[in-house]
Amino acid sequence: MLIDLKTISTEELEIAETLDKDWWQASADDAPVLGLATPLRVKVKASKVGDKYLLAGRISGAVSLKCDRCLEAFRFDLEIPFSFFLVSPKSGPGEAEAELLDEDLEVDFIHGETIDLDVRIKEQVFLSLPMKSICREECLGLCPLCGANLNEGPCQCGRQKTNLAFSKLESLKIEGR
Repeated sequence: MLIDLKTISTEELEIAETLDKDWWQASADDAPVLGLATPLRVKVKASKVGDKYLLAGRISGAVSLKCDRCLEAFRFDLEIPFSFFLVSPKSGPGEAEAELLDEDLEVDFIHGETIDLDVRIKEQVFLSLPMKSICREECLGLCPLCGANLNEGPCQCGRQKTNLAFSKLESLKIEGR
């Protein structure tokens, strides 16, 4: 979804788009995201503020993630409000390095007369994902020995229920007992 910056003035330009499930082309870089579980609804308001462009909006829908414990796919609902500024980079021979302030973290740079919203939509989806993707809080994960999904029932490998780190203590002999 490309936006021509010449069409944005001081009055808001409103864009509402629904991105189909096949819009998300999964790649190796998208490791936690397997694809879209539902179409994404994107609403964006773009306006010009001085020499900057302000983009604010909301993304809603659901993605399919892989659980970090059991490796099964699950649906993760999204409701992402976002806003950021777009500016042209300042270039000059006397440009010194500067420390970034908190408000600078909401600024992105543009090159040319158009911006690609697809890249920024994917970026916002990744920023909204949890650090650890868990299908449900009580997920048991996989057996560390045989790899069986413990959510489907106990495994048949006969592993001990004790922590392996304490297995040496079983052979400990205490005098007087």
